[in-house]
Formats: sequence, structure tokens, C-alpha cells
Amino acid sequence: MMKTFLTGMCLLLSGCSTFPQAVTPVASSSPEKYQVFVVSHGWHTGIIMPAHDINIILPQLKTRFTPQQWYEIGWGDKGFYQAQEITSKLTLQAMFWSSGAVVHIVAFSGQPERYFPTSQVRPLTVNRSQYNGLLRFIGRSFQRDETGHLIALKKGIYGESQFYAANGRYGMLNTCNKWTAKGLKSAGMDINASLKLTAGSVMNALADAGE
Repeated sequence: MMKTFLTGMCLLLSGCSTFPQAVTPVASSSPEKYQVFVVSHGWHTGIIMPAHDINIILPQLKTRFTPQQWYEIGWGDKGFYQAQEITSKLTLQAMFWSSGAVVHIVAFSGQPERYFPTSQVRPLTVNRSQYNGLLRFIGRSFQRDETGHLIALKKGIYGESQFYAANGRYGMLNTCNKWTAKGLKSAGMDINASLKLTAGSVMNALADAGE
């Protein structure tokens, strides 16, 4: 009976770990290069991209935020990520019976390393095809209402920020760091996203790739 229960849990968790899915970059002959960043706050990672380009695919953000140079984008559990106080109950709920996922957007300008002085920030240079793949992945991460609009939730946790409803469901096998890894895979990086569940594993993969 215990074996059956554990098997069921594994199937449930693995099923929840597929969304949002990484996308395959479409080939492009453009010689243009783009720079994005990955930031680690110790346990959580996020992706930093030019706000202008994110606003093109998600125009609702342009009306929500003042004009800024960058967006830091993170994905996580709906209850845990938005909580003002973290409890063991919230942690267990996030790992085993998440109520859903959210995207956290922080708008800022200036050098990312200076905006996040106590965090680890790594630059990543990509070509046009890889950049578009990452943009598509970011766009697919947001949940939309019946009219196609983003669903704004609570105000964010620092700076000029906002939470939005997201696709997917957080879990032990589908963490914020796996989301970041799937973003990197969408940007053409040779990375096994299914094994990147911690912030350290994501940052180590970037270091090993020479980024």
C-alpha cells in the first residue's frame, strides 16, 4: 500500500513538473547579440531581461510600471511567494499541495549587480534566436483571463514590483530554480532542467558553461 502511495505521489509531482514548458529556439541568421542576466538570492533564482522587449510581448506591464531599463522575473508558489511571513505549513503546502503559481516582476534601472549587491548575478549573451526563445518562454509563463489579459495579484515584495497569476504548479520537483533552468534551455543553453531544483545547481551550470 505504501509503495502504491509513493508511486502515486511521484506521478502526481512529475505531472505537475511539466508546465510551463521550455520552448525550442527558432533558427535565425541575425548576427545581433543580446545580454540577459540570471540572479541568485541564495535559495531563489530569477531572470533579468530588458523591460522594453518584455513590454512588447506583454504590453500590460508597460501600463503597470514606470519606464525602467530591466525586469527581474521570478516564478514560484502562489501562497509561499506572496506570504509576508513564512511558516512551516506554507513550506509544506508549496512542496506537496500547491494552490498554484505566480510570476513576480521587479522593474528597475541601472546595473543589475548594483541593484542586487548582496545577490549573485551572472550575465548571459545570446543570439537573436535564443533571445526570442527566452521571450516566448517568459510570455507562456503568465496565466491570462478570458479576455487574454494578465491577472494581477498582490503587490510585489521589494522595489517597484507586482505578482501575476502564472501557469504551472510549484512542487518538490518543479521549483522556481527549475523554472529558471527551463528559461535558460529556451535560450539555447545545453542544460538538463529536470535536475536543476536548487539555486546553486542553476548557477553552477552557468559557471560550467563558461557564462
